[in-house]
Amino acid sequence: MRIAVLGGGHGSYAAAADLSDQGHEVRLWRRDAAALEPVRAAGSIGLIDHAGRRRVPIALATADIGEAVRGTELLLMPSPAIAQDDIADAVAPHLSDGQVAFLPPGTFGSVTMARRVRAAGSRADVLWAETGTLPYLARKRAADEVAITIRAVRLPTGVYPARRADEAIALIRRAYPSVMPCGDALSGALMNAGPIIHPPLILMNAAPLEFNERYDIHLEGTQPSVRAVTDVLDLERIAVREALGWGAPHFPLRDHYTSDRWMYGDAHKRLTDSGDWREHIDLHAHRYMTEDTVLGLAFLASCARLAGVEAPVADGLLAVAGAILGRDLRHGPRTLESLGLAGLTAAQLREQLHEGTA
Repeated sequence: MRIAVLGGGHGSYAAAADLSDQGHEVRLWRRDAAALEPVRAAGSIGLIDHAGRRRVPIALATADIGEAVRGTELLLMPSPAIAQDDIADAVAPHLSDGQVAFLPPGTFGSVTMARRVRAAGSRADVLWAETGTLPYLARKRAADEVAITIRAVRLPTGVYPARRADEAIALIRRAYPSVMPCGDALSGALMNAGPIIHPPLILMNAAPLEFNERYDIHLEGTQPSVRAVTDVLDLERIAVREALGWGAPHFPLRDHYTSDRWMYGDAHKRLTDSGDWREHIDLHAHRYMTEDTVLGLAFLASCARLAGVEAPVADGLLAVAGAILGRDLRHGPRTLESLGLAGLTAAQLREQLHEGTA
């Protein structure tokens, strides 16, 4: 299959290497041509995984998004949600009928990107989908090398418009057989693990993060008190899902720590053993704040308001994060209010997500 991978982060390099290794024709786009140059010059990405270390040839590495996207079937966008508007603007003129855009994860980006592409004048018949996590736990080790610690074994995915979910899921499964349908784009967005796991970890570890140059929030930072907050926050997410009409499986985050039933299977120990998540986290700039808290957690809190569900932990964490950043996060750009959807009933919103008119 011809696949365009759009982005330059850990997940994008992991996807480009892994999907190329599986035999797909992969075109990797990154807007920063200088940062992409080591991959372009080598024509490959170094891949480290359970099979060892090797070079994987990449069909194309380019800073020209049109060159990357034209003629592809699947557009994979593992970039942070904060980059979605810019990517939508850049890709809009190059989209064509029949393509599927897959956001792992999306933070409701399947809807916001579809809207932005339409506003840019594109009339291409593209299906949009998003899932609850990246298909990989991965970290770049060098400018042209990525280490994949583990691959996801379950990827619950929502589609926009939901009435055509079967088409999108069938195509995505050609690249990721672990994809499983979970309904519409809102259901997919409410599977996102980032806004559940990362805000408590960074906010409750704010002092050691600011004191230490490098710190592993998943090892030293994951202590019983933090886990207790995370568990309650996740119960709020599940309560929102149920109030909006979705049943199990909800992929409770506690399974990440206690069983092999979560999206990555039994992954937590391998994550901490790798040492790749001992890193510098700037509380004002890291994606755990800018994506998972400012966008993702605020989105969850707005969904709780729509559903009539009390979410004191989500609201409290947003207040703490807002105090750190010096602004009110309850009215951020990815809330249902800001998206003009808060005035709908839950049934009306789901109808629009089914038909593709949100």
